[in-house]
Amino acid sequence: MGDATGKGTDQRGLFASTKGLLKTGLTLLHNRLELIGVELAEERVRLVSLLAYGAAAFFLVAVGLVFLAIFLTVLLWDSHRLLALGVFSALFLGAGIVCLSLAMSLARSGSKLFSASLAELRKDRDALATSDGAGPQ
Repeated sequence: MGDATGKGTDQRGLFASTKGLLKTGLTLLHNRLELIGVELAEERVRLVSLLAYGAAAFFLVAVGLVFLAIFLTVLLWDSHRLLALGVFSALFLGAGIVCLSLAMSLARSGSKLFSASLAELRKDRDALATSDGAGPQ
């Protein structure tokens, strides 16, 4: 009779341990998913701000440069109008090529989206790997 009681206690202990392990795993997964959600929200805010400020800057600088080019061309109309138009054309094309190369390098560099989540998952994996190796002896 003592064996049956001990066996039932062992099974309940194993069941409780497995249940606790699953609960811990689900909590860990829930925390990681929340972190991914926060990172997505931060990235969305960053991208919207970047697009808004970039569009405003592009528009204002472009309009300013066009008005400057027109002003200087009209100022030099009698003496060097072709030189002024050539210089402004070269400046605008050069600035466009520089901006294009910067945009291409940014596109190649990629995003750091989910970097914190991946780092945390690596830490979890390493912690599990070290705890498996340091089992009871």
